[in-house]
Amino acid sequence: MRYLTFVISSMVIVVLLLTNQSCRKDSFTTTGNLEFSLDTLVFDTVFTTIGSTTEQFKIYNTNNKNILIEEVQLMGGDDSPFRLNLDGISGISHENINMVGNDSLYMFVEVTLDINNQISPLVIEDSIRFRTNGLDQYVNLAVWGQDAYFHYQDQAQGIWPADKPHVIYGYSLVDSAQTLTIEAGTQVHLHKNALLYVYKGSLQVNGFLDNEVVFQGDRLEPLYDNVPGQYYGIYFNQAQPSIIDYAIIKNGTSGIHVYSEEDNIGDYAVTVKNSKIFNHSSYGIFLFDGASMKGENLLVSKNGYHSLLFLKGGRFNFNHCNFMGYGNAQSPAIGIRNYYDDPTVGSDITEGVLYNSVISGNLETEIVMDTIQNFSGQLNFDIQHCFLQAEEEYQDSFYENCIWRIELDNFMLPGFNNISEFDFGFSNSSVLQGAGFGTALFTDILGNFRNNPPDIGAIEQN
Repeated sequence: MRYLTFVISSMVIVVLLLTNQSCRKDSFTTTGNLEFSLDTLVFDTVFTTIGSTTEQFKIYNTNNKNILIEEVQLMGGDDSPFRLNLDGISGISHENINMVGNDSLYMFVEVTLDINNQISPLVIEDSIRFRTNGLDQYVNLAVWGQDAYFHYQDQAQGIWPADKPHVIYGYSLVDSAQTLTIEAGTQVHLHKNALLYVYKGSLQVNGFLDNEVVFQGDRLEPLYDNVPGQYYGIYFNQAQPSIIDYAIIKNGTSGIHVYSEEDNIGDYAVTVKNSKIFNHSSYGIFLFDGASMKGENLLVSKNGYHSLLFLKGGRFNFNHCNFMGYGNAQSPAIGIRNYYDDPTVGSDITEGVLYNSVISGNLETEIVMDTIQNFSGQLNFDIQHCFLQAEEEYQDSFYENCIWRIELDNFMLPGFNNISEFDFGFSNSSVLQGAGFGTALFTDILGNFRNNPPDIGAIEQN
């Protein structure tokens, strides 16, 4: 019996020792406080009714001992536009959180704003309170909120003013016989997969130099500044004559997509002038199945596959344009084919004009044509005074007075200022200077008067 008592007593002593050690290990500091990776979490401009991306910051316990966070509270409560998630647990308040010594937690924050009927952006603020050992510490929250005109599967006609941004969900439709006019300086933002759809109607984009109409995604955080594929693009289907002047179209899937045209329109379906089209996941300009386009002073660059894709016939006329590769995919800047999926069924190319234009990029060949052999229809190409990047000089008779990259030494290349920043100006020693021929296009994309003879491309280097 005494032996059993000894064993039990010994076990009690061991348990007490272990318990005592555990208490010492898990004891909470009474003087330590938290540290944070920032003191203010700022969201860039967020449109009303559209949620933000998720931002985050870290909470640190820099003490060797554990610390008890007695309370975490979003001060705006249920009325706050902000939402919290503390290390995977959602909620505007959390209690009794035990942080191990020298450990950290993540706080994730999102925001959605109500419509405020204000033209100018407003600053909306809140804060998160952290209470430890009776001491309150705060991380501030701030967001710039912007009201907008919202278009969700609506009929787009009349005038879109520039006083507030326009945000498209799904699509906005310019229907048959209708006209939509977009004023200079208007900001058009398109949600994921959204498009401005022109069906048998007309689009008039009236930008000006330094007051362009901008088409881009609806995510305004810096993370999205150069992300392609954020929306689809501007889609013309059997359009009446439309004009896009001084526009910036960026970060979509296919910047401008033209499919066929109305019969007997007597002009080009779409005329695009003085515009920059860049950083699309697929194509800058896509002309398909009888589409027609006239382009002047265009900078089309850094698109996923082609800056210009022309399939299954139609007509185009481009003067003083830059069709540049430099995208991620190994595809030429210009791809032209007079058929679609059946190489035995071709379509007429009634006009295929490239004047005074630059076709360049990272590949050895940046212009490729694939037309049906022994095609009895029309293939009316006319390519003059262009800079062409190809691994050989093409011998077709429609190339006249062109400069071929393969014939040049490196010091005679275009010498663009900064390709990564989309700056396609060039030095006075560039092979492009004075190598064009005079047309009725008297100014460049920057508003500079052209010399005689002019430079090749959208920019006149004065």
